[in-house]
Amino acid sequence: MEVISSAFKTGEAIPKKYTCDDMDISPPLTFKDIPKGAISLALIADDPDAPGGIWVHWLVWNIDPSVNEISQGEEVRGIKGRNDFGRLTYGGPCPPRGTHRYYFKLYALDKQLDLKKGSTKKDLVKAMEGHIIEEAQLMGIYTR
Repeated sequence: MEVISSAFKTGEAIPKKYTCDDMDISPPLTFKDIPKGAISLALIADDPDAPGGIWVHWLVWNIDPSVNEISQGEEVRGIKGRNDFGRLTYGGPCPPRGTHRYYFKLYALDKQLDLKKGSTKKDLVKAMEGHIIEEAQLMGIYTR
């Protein structure tokens, strides 16, 4: 399984328009080689370099496994979790200063998750335990 973006490659800079310094829209993502046994997908975007610990930018689960692409700024069909901005939508890179890494993590799951809209990353990770068939990630950087 693989997550790629037409906007940046792994290890490259995330273009400004996908950050809080510009349009703050989600980047285009493509999912490749989703396992045949996947019942649902989950997506987590976070920043492990935030001063107070990992900062969550985007949470969506119960995405249909037939979805293989998310266009830039597209509202992903699935259940949305609350990010650390307090929103149920994508929140782009917005580091205080310096270079931060941003991970877009995709999980193929063997079931639909029984989690309410607005749940946290901690809730999502716990619900996924024992149900991850495969995972993949894309990492981009952003500097202020």
